[in-house]
Amino acid sequence: MERVAKSVSMFLISLLWSTAGSATPGCPEIERFLTGKAVGVLCFHSDDLRTNNPITTPANNSILTFADGSPLPGPTVFKGAFGFTPVTDRGVISNGPTPTSTPVPGIQVEGWFADDPTKEARFVLRFPDDWNGRLVVAGASGTRSEYNGDWAWSDYVLPKGYAYASQNKGVLNLHFVSLASATQPTSDPLACRLNPSSHLWVHFYDNDPQKPFTQWTQYMLLTATLAQQAAKVNYRHFPRQTYAVGTSNGGYQVRRAMEEAPDLFDGGVDWEGTFIDPSGPNILIDLPPAIRNFPAYVASNFDPNSQAARNILAAGYPPDIVNRAATAVDSLWGRYNAQFWEVTACQWQERFDPTYATYTSGLGNYDYLSRLNLPGVFESVAAVSTTGKIKKPLITVAGTMDALLPVKRQARAYEAAVNASRKGNDDERNAQYRLYEVQNGNHIESYVGPFPQLVVIQPHAQKAFDLLVDHVEARSPLPPSQCVPKGGTISQTPSEPGNCGNLFVP
Repeated sequence: MERVAKSVSMFLISLLWSTAGSATPGCPEIERFLTGKAVGVLCFHSDDLRTNNPITTPANNSILTFADGSPLPGPTVFKGAFGFTPVTDRGVISNGPTPTSTPVPGIQVEGWFADDPTKEARFVLRFPDDWNGRLVVAGASGTRSEYNGDWAWSDYVLPKGYAYASQNKGVLNLHFVSLASATQPTSDPLACRLNPSSHLWVHFYDNDPQKPFTQWTQYMLLTATLAQQAAKVNYRHFPRQTYAVGTSNGGYQVRRAMEEAPDLFDGGVDWEGTFIDPSGPNILIDLPPAIRNFPAYVASNFDPNSQAARNILAAGYPPDIVNRAATAVDSLWGRYNAQFWEVTACQWQERFDPTYATYTSGLGNYDYLSRLNLPGVFESVAAVSTTGKIKKPLITVAGTMDALLPVKRQARAYEAAVNASRKGNDDERNAQYRLYEVQNGNHIESYVGPFPQLVVIQPHAQKAFDLLVDHVEARSPLPPSQCVPKGGTISQTPSEPGNCGNLFVP
């Protein structure tokens, strides 16, 4: 199996083994433990497990085959590319590496789950030499790799002594279908174009029939179990506590972990987790109004009082931010429209309702509720619902300016689901739930650059993790659910308890 891209293979391999060494205490035992459970295992000791380097975070496209060595699909010019993009993945939502000053020596283990028939499911484990006895298991956003949480989560918890594990939901990312097609290629009815004006078409591995979204939860739980057992092999005892963390679809994995396997986890933090209810809200209901109305909003010269703008706001979206000083008018909604709305709607519609004519009938015209009479649509969405039935402490951190998973339709919907699940339950499952809304936070941290009115969420999510640990281990009270004001912090005595009255403060 190709471990690194040809152009850098010898350099990275020589660098890896010169700095890490192959005769690593702990690796032989871990490798024996993984026999039959994983294939293609790479175990090494590093002087520093922090991830802003080519040792712990592999290069983009450094894997061009499935686990069995067969090549990834795609056009010749991009054969196998974009299925595995760790460097891109770690910065896709994070605002950058978590600043720390001290190296973290320890063991890194990566490999493929042996029992995945598609040969796509992967994991990474990190075991610091100076272990605090605890484990953090991370979800992955979008369809990103097991390295998605490297900057936001791994670099935050490893210097504190936590062991760390992550996975890729059992799937690789995507491969190109066509590089220049005005219409959906007939060769692939599940192809999605990258944006509304693009002639580039991709296929998400996640849309393959053998990769239902139910696997997202399965691989979160499988990785937690594997990491706990591997920690026992490496440290001679199981973790005292195990925590789940994740962002976006990775936050969804955290919620489902808390709902489905409370015995595996002591608590979780979901940052912008995806909410799914087969009756709504869900992405299939919420994205089409934005897609449908955005062209008319542009035609109105980004008029906030236009009917198109009012329609988008009525669908639950936060207000737009428009920068008219740019060479071409730059809009927050415009960036979401170009980079996320259509391609995300395509992926989800083709997974749950593949008979819909995606680009002929149009994603903006997709009416999920009218299609619930079709066989399998409601049932397949119901199979991946977030129920709110948690039995361990869980914190949601969400931005009020998120225009992919709007807070009104996502974070607040999950808060309502948790509250509804507790009605009539005398013990309330002994689980605390908190929603911390970050005023002016949005889904993509890098958007703070072009729109300085926005704020980053990462520090608040990391603070929420520390508060969760104190609550679980020292019984410290969690701060109440609250609006974290622009420029403020999570507080035990918030100025605005509950939800934010204003989604945007200039």
